[in-house]
Amino acid sequence: MKIENIGDLHVLVQTARCGSLSGAAGVLGMTPAAASAAMKRLETQLGTRLFERSTRALRITAQGQILLDYAQRAFDLLDEGESQVSEARTALVGTIRVAAPSDLTRTTLLPWLDEFLALHPGVQLALNVGDRPLDVVRDEVDVALRYGTLTDSRLVARLLCQNHPLLCAAPSYLARHPAPTTPHDLTQHNCLIFERNGRLHKTWRFAQQGKWKEIRVSGDRSVDDASLARMWAVAGAGIIFKSLIDVRTELQDGSLVQLLTDWESDPYPLHALLPSGRFIPNRVRALVDFLAEKFSVVLR
Repeated sequence: MKIENIGDLHVLVQTARCGSLSGAAGVLGMTPAAASAAMKRLETQLGTRLFERSTRALRITAQGQILLDYAQRAFDLLDEGESQVSEARTALVGTIRVAAPSDLTRTTLLPWLDEFLALHPGVQLALNVGDRPLDVVRDEVDVALRYGTLTDSRLVARLLCQNHPLLCAAPSYLARHPAPTTPHDLTQHNCLIFERNGRLHKTWRFAQQGKWKEIRVSGDRSVDDASLARMWAVAGAGIIFKSLIDVRTELQDGSLVQLLTDWESDPYPLHALLPSGRFIPNRVRALVDFLAEKFSVVLR
């Protein structure tokens, strides 16, 4: 039997997002009884359980997850289709769900996103900021900006820029402590540690003439928000190992000084990640193109 009511699929999607039928009912402006009836109708038509129910919560089944993925893609397609046949056919409309690292957002992305929204007044932005990477597929993110090597084959990746982390400290810190001349000297310094892709980054790598050294660093503070680590460094609290993108302004105005300039570090690419199995709306493609152009200019 085929699904007869597209509204029932909206109940499915919102129930998965909210974790409860009552939450879905509130979002959709219907009664909990009506939401429950819609879910029962779907399960009857499909002949399978979509959620496992307990007294505490709902858990989506494997079959429910399959239908959920297709329903979300279908609604994305409908949204895009509606935008294409609207009166302003060339205008971008709809919400773009973006996930980005904290410091990159604060130092670089915010004015660019403001500019993009001004260019496309029909677009809304839902921004998730943090240094713990979201699951792009599970968390319904349209595009995630992520540093580092990629391992998830479910994602489509576009390289936005290629850069390297730089070792930096404030002049006030260097006035109190002699600047390191080799990577090993870092073991005698207060190093500011922050999370990279959900893990504290305590092992710093440097190379000279093709020979790599790994240094296990330590310090009196660590943080899960890299922008705070940068602020600590500017305040003279210690040495930081940070992406060029994130510290370029401080290097230009002299509030941070680059150290060990004759040593190189690992490449630290920045990608825009999109779920490979999901339809990608024009508004999302336009944002990725816009950011790629911005990065090409700022690092030129």
